[in-house]
Amino acid sequence: MATAAASTVRLGDLLVREGLITRDQLDQGLIEQKNTGMRLGYCLVKLGFVQELEITKALARQYKMPAVDLSRFEVDEKIIKLVPTEVAVRHMVLPLKREGRTLTVAVSDPTNHAVVDDLKFITRYDIFPVIAGEYTLRAAIERYYEQTDAQLQNLLKDMEAEDLEVIDEQEEDTAPVQVGDDAPVVKLINGILTDAVKRGASDIHIEPFEHEIRVRYRIDGALLEVMKPPAKLKAALTSRVKIMSNLNIAERRVPQDGRIKLKMGKRVIDFRVSTLPVLYGEKIVLRILDKGNLTLDLTTFGFEPQAEKDLMRAILNPYGMVLVTGPTGSGKTTTLYSALQRINVIEVNIMTAEDPVEYNLHGINQVLVRNEIGMTFAAALKAFLRQDPNIIMVGEIRDIETGSIAIKAALTGHLVLSTLHTNDAPSTITRMIDMGIEPFNVASAVNLIVAQRLVRRICKQCKEQHQYSQEELDALLLSPEDLAAMQFYRGAGCDTCSGTGYKGRAGLYEVMALTPELRRFILRGASTAEMTEQAVADGMLTLRMDGIVKIKKGVTTLEEVVKETAG
Repeated sequence: MATAAASTVRLGDLLVREGLITRDQLDQGLIEQKNTGMRLGYCLVKLGFVQELEITKALARQYKMPAVDLSRFEVDEKIIKLVPTEVAVRHMVLPLKREGRTLTVAVSDPTNHAVVDDLKFITRYDIFPVIAGEYTLRAAIERYYEQTDAQLQNLLKDMEAEDLEVIDEQEEDTAPVQVGDDAPVVKLINGILTDAVKRGASDIHIEPFEHEIRVRYRIDGALLEVMKPPAKLKAALTSRVKIMSNLNIAERRVPQDGRIKLKMGKRVIDFRVSTLPVLYGEKIVLRILDKGNLTLDLTTFGFEPQAEKDLMRAILNPYGMVLVTGPTGSGKTTTLYSALQRINVIEVNIMTAEDPVEYNLHGINQVLVRNEIGMTFAAALKAFLRQDPNIIMVGEIRDIETGSIAIKAALTGHLVLSTLHTNDAPSTITRMIDMGIEPFNVASAVNLIVAQRLVRRICKQCKEQHQYSQEELDALLLSPEDLAAMQFYRGAGCDTCSGTGYKGRAGLYEVMALTPELRRFILRGASTAEMTEQAVADGMLTLRMDGIVKIKKGVTTLEEVVKETAG
């Protein structure tokens, strides 16, 4: 405390000596300080005796430290998160920028060396302190660290204006149950669900940690933190979601799965709920299944003309197998649903085995796979063959038994659609043979394979031309002539895209139709590289080639294509 007092006296004397304030003004400032408990500099600025920037410059000269004018500074949200709220408020510090292992931090008291050591320990960065006026610094801390509360209030306002109802799936003919409630936790959950749907999120993550709760949305494939509700609401939030999804609120030791069906205005939206016990509570993930956002028109997916023609020909075949491959979350199920919708006519019997059933499609017989009671993909397939099907969709071929039955069905007059987890179309052939399926069966049954990825679209509102460095361009492995002919675009970041530069997603597709030549390659055990070369010669675009087409069209960025595809 003695150090602080000495610092206060020195500041007052310094300002008087430099002619910035009079002795009378200093005395009034000291009286204000005594009455309010605020620091002297803050009181002198508040009383209008001196400009804050003049105090900052005087301190900078005295302590030989750089000064910063915070009114000219805009701090990135990622930098703000490096210093917890309670630390910033308690010590009156604000992180400003990061360069390598050094974090520049604005401080109001240049004599408080302990805060630098604390920040170094908390952030794991070397700290470079700069002096800022306390009046502006306090306002900046409030502005940057109070955003969460503002977002929470906005969510609750949105919720109050939303007509939200829970539908009991067991009694859908009865009137929906209103979920309106004055309890803060109920309004908070309702607000989160509403806000996520409005923003077009695919998932909601509610994550409990030791001293906070974090809520994130997955938008266009990337997680975005939206708020941090008070930690004291951990148990209440979890219980509320469990009640809405008919889960056991007393069971906190094992994972649980449930479902919520909500009516928002005229839209009905399903939420698939998963809870998982973690160190400080239960993490909840809600997958949003919004049928209103489901596009099932293959012609709008972004297939190139030849690829679209090959796919249409394959799904209109009366028999054979069409496979869609790619990692989790690459849109395989949506592609399959769209193919089924294209061939869903009254004259055919369509049956699907799914785990889980993501969307209900009218006119299609959908079966939920439940391994715990023996209702596996293989068991469902066997049953389907006794149900006089024309078209069968299997959610995923995971083993030799499922693969063999699917191949048999494709060879005996049925059209079979399914998915596999492989990196590209040609390696799917190798994967099936490695499973134990005979090469001649693969060559005979498979008509077409689609490998796909999802990339983020450039936001149309802030799209602008962009020049990449030579090092970045080299990642595309194109000739200088091809690169010279290309124009690149990026999103600058705006309110529409929440500053990301991206809005929505587009598909990259590698569509390999099995030509007679490729079937011969399979029978003689050709390598994946040989099949890729032959498929490209037959007109196939690889994922990377399709990505380059999308870059040329200004649909996506170089970074997205390089991230999602192999050269």
